[in-house]
Amino acid sequence: MATLKQNTHLLASKKLVGSVISITKNNAKVSLQITKEMVVDTFNLAHGSFTFGLADYAAMVAINEPTVVLGKADTKYLKPVVLNDELTAIAEVTETIGKKVTVLVQVTNQKNEFVFEGNFTCFVLEKHILEK
Repeated sequence: MATLKQNTHLLASKKLVGSVISITKNNAKVSLQITKEMVVDTFNLAHGSFTFGLADYAAMVAINEPTVVLGKADTKYLKPVVLNDELTAIAEVTETIGKKVTVLVQVTNQKNEFVFEGNFTCFVLEKHILEK
């Protein structure tokens, strides 16, 4: 399948939500390195918001429309994420009904263990959500 050009979330921080590895029609692969700044305790546990941010970003890129926004997410944290983990999110559009798009996102660590999964309900708006 042909690799597509990224059309959404172009200013997203690679350091905070990840780097796009690939985009194909209705699919995206994004990776994120867990750094010291993401850690919340002496056990080196990473805050869950970084894993969620990676998954959300992957969902947006899988849809790849400049006006896409997140409406809701049904998620599960499956395993702890810690300092130096290399996370990979695979996002796949599973359903499109009008403006509503559902995306399944699965996140693994460098050991290929599932650490997070979620169904993201997104909406492709006619114009940017902040545009008047």
